[in-house]
Amino acid sequence: MLANKSFVGFCRIDQFVKLQKNSTSSLSHRWFPMDPQPEPVSYICGDAQQRKKVVVCGGGVIGVCTAYFLSKKGAVVTLIEKSSVACAASGKAGGFLALDWCDGGSLSSLARASFNLHRLLSEELNGPQSYGYRPLTTLSLDITEASSSSGSPLYKSQGPKLPSWVDGPAKSPRILGTTETTAQVHPKLFTKTLLNKAVEEYGLEVVTGKLEEVEVAEGRVKAVVLERGTRIEADAVVLALGPWTSKLPLLRSSFRVSGLKAHSIILEPKDPDAITPHALFLSYYSSQGGKPMDPEIYPRPTGEVYICGMSAGAEVPDDPEQISPVPESIRVLKRVASNVSSHLAESEVTVKAAQACFLPCTDDGMPVIGEMPSVKGCFVGTGHSCWGILNGPATGASLAELVLDGHSSIVDITPFSPSRFAFAR
Repeated sequence: MLANKSFVGFCRIDQFVKLQKNSTSSLSHRWFPMDPQPEPVSYICGDAQQRKKVVVCGGGVIGVCTAYFLSKKGAVVTLIEKSSVACAASGKAGGFLALDWCDGGSLSSLARASFNLHRLLSEELNGPQSYGYRPLTTLSLDITEASSSSGSPLYKSQGPKLPSWVDGPAKSPRILGTTETTAQVHPKLFTKTLLNKAVEEYGLEVVTGKLEEVEVAEGRVKAVVLERGTRIEADAVVLALGPWTSKLPLLRSSFRVSGLKAHSIILEPKDPDAITPHALFLSYYSSQGGKPMDPEIYPRPTGEVYICGMSAGAEVPDDPEQISPVPESIRVLKRVASNVSSHLAESEVTVKAAQACFLPCTDDGMPVIGEMPSVKGCFVGTGHSCWGILNGPATGASLAELVLDGHSSIVDITPFSPSRFAFAR
């Protein structure tokens, strides 16, 4: 029989009640019991009772969060990753978190639950030191690109509503989020911290290999088969393949996940202490005219500044290590940085990274979370687009409950079920 507790060992009830009182979250009816150690989850197989064996395919934030919560609940978990953990979007994203930006849409409850789980995980895993978790203020700005006759940006002191380091031609500052409603993590460090915790304390096994096939017999998952024929038996399989989802025939025949190629740069200013914790969402008007661009800027507690934008649909390569940025997109992001702040001008920074990644997008704009209707024991978590880091914890926790308990109590994931695509046909 499956364990009765839906979410083992996550937080004390007094912790969650305190969080609810200090948050604008709508999850006041949720609670999470606490056990000092993960309790073995069991099921009946013939006359033998044993822990459930689960294979999670995909070492991005969705796969790692799912493996973390599954192993913490007592399952025997193997994580399969063909390259390296957080090597794609989960390592190259901005790591921005927002409590209420999805309110009014289908993602609202998932985002709110996950924002609060991020806060609790930070308390449990020493997030500020381990992976740069911190609340921050978020602003929107209009930037109209302007140059002097020498071709250099014009800098001037700004009004009191702007951070002191934003000394470019910025207008119309508006607060989008406060330290109560927006925060950030370093996405690669966050993902690897969860992975290391699961490996060291909950027995997670990590295998490097390319998934070739999900073996199915009589409508139920039996095993996964890797390149070169390695076969790993499983009672359940979770497919968290991000933009590579549609490369697996089992999933491609049910729904489509495309890739949106996004570019980013990471800068290290000469004077990092001058950069305050303000995330910036820009409407950027080029001096050459045309529609405004919407780059984003996230200072990190490491002293680095992350800048992203310049997104477009593109073919997803088979190997994540083959993803390379478009040079012109990188040049534009550097120009944006220079026009926002003199501290981010090319002469004042070291470029630590110039990169690109693919965001997984579905046709209806919603993630896919749940059990495949045609294959028992085959679960999927993908299609989170730009909200993968935010929604990773709640997605992973919900999938862990669904796999081991048969339902999700932390948040209703019914709207994200892959069965919606079957009904749409």
